[in-house]
Amino acid sequence: MLKTSELRELGIEELQTKVLNLKKDLMQLRFQQKTGKLERQNALSQTKRDIARILTVINETKKAGKKK
Repeated sequence: MLKTSELRELGIEELQTKVLNLKKDLMQLRFQQKTGKLERQNALSQTKRDIARILTVINETKKAGKKK
């Protein structure tokens, strides 16, 4: 699980690469679920939450940059 405070310290480019990596992981997890080889059932929901958390931080950072 990624912490929001740690994510806010990263730059937008780093966050976007993390989102890409998590989306690839999510695709692999979905594939494992369909084939019946997924061991941790909560991994899908946790990955989705991490992606949403990172996208939220990216949007907050962009809005804060525009206000200044």
